[in-house]
Amino acid sequence: MSTRDLPPYFEAPRPDGARRAVAALAHRGFARAGGVDSGLENSMTAFADAVRLGFRYVETDAHGTADGVAVALHDDALDRTTDGSGLVADLPWSRVRRARIGGVEPVPLLEDVLGSWPELRVNVDVKADSGVEPVAAAIERTGAHDRVCVTSFSVRRRRATVERLSRPVATSAGRAEVIPFLAAARLRVDVLARRALRDADALQVPVTDGSVTVVDRTTVAAAHRAGKAVHVWTINDAAEMRRLVDLGVDGIVTDRADLLRDVLRECDLWPA
Repeated sequence: MSTRDLPPYFEAPRPDGARRAVAALAHRGFARAGGVDSGLENSMTAFADAVRLGFRYVETDAHGTADGVAVALHDDALDRTTDGSGLVADLPWSRVRRARIGGVEPVPLLEDVLGSWPELRVNVDVKADSGVEPVAAAIERTGAHDRVCVTSFSVRRRRATVERLSRPVATSAGRAEVIPFLAAARLRVDVLARRALRDADALQVPVTDGSVTVVDRTTVAAAHRAGKAVHVWTINDAAEMRRLVDLGVDGIVTDRADLLRDVLRECDLWPA
């Protein structure tokens, strides 16, 4: 796969000329120490734990508060992961900041995640329209353009976020782009596959979607011919990680950051 046109967010080719290193993305940080869910997903502690393991990529989600502050949180409400309650989009930051993830960790500002580790690449899933302007503002204030990938299931939402930025960032395809890409890949019509992904730099997808296989040798090869990276989520099994590495994927998203690190070390694909 040619990588010359991919944004700086993506890893450079390995010096020995081998295939690109596999990007290891810690899903919502590393909140599963020892394989047991600590309940601290999307907390600064979880992101710090991923960095401590040697991860150069983390995945997070973003919502906007009622007063336009971007927070790193998966759900649209505080109820599941924190001791607070209510929809984030309906609450001011002064209320959201009092909630504690797992009863102990504050909900972080997206700006703090971007600013605390200047070399860390952050995959940001814009979960709701309320996050569009706040996410763009957080990227602008931290100057994190070269190390951010903006994604969303909604193509419209992703585009709206990117349009508010002063510089380009990496992007991942939304569902409305993935579906026509898969059809073109199966038919082996490269021009249609490239057209489907013309506004995105990567496919970040599950192995399967219901009964539909999304990631296999055919689709990975079609994405690579189109010059796009393939990241797969959310993989927590070592055998499946190895299988995906063999398929030639460019990134793996996992809750088991410790396990993925060990697998990539075995495969000589962990960054020095």
